[in-house]
Amino acid sequence: MSLTWPRERRITRRAEYTACYDGGERRYTKYFVVFARSSEDLGNGRLGLAVTKKCGNAVARNRIKRVLRAFFRLHQHEMPCMDIVVTPKKHLRADKFCLELAESELLPLLGELSAAPSAESASSSGGAA
Repeated sequence: MSLTWPRERRITRRAEYTACYDGGERRYTKYFVVFARSSEDLGNGRLGLAVTKKCGNAVARNRIKRVLRAFFRLHQHEMPCMDIVVTPKKHLRADKFCLELAESELLPLLGELSAAPSAESASSSGGAA
């Protein structure tokens, strides 16, 4: 398994971010707001990080992004086929943020998001029959 995160698995354009914000569902944790939207690309899910200046200076924001990228690289096999934008809340302290905290916050959320599309498709197919 490769631990790279290729460009085609990243959300890069503003329109893709806003589509995820507007058309996706929101999930909240203690330190993050996660926007998830069904992906047009059926192959792989894509990831976007939106770390604003509310989280601190450039050093703090870069640390948060670095830890989040490491988390998603290590758990890429658990990522659902969705566009996901992760936005940290302003009370997340970058100096205390580590991979273990990211795992405890985001792993259960990835499990929920992986289970959600199958539940929706089962309910929609049950209603059509």
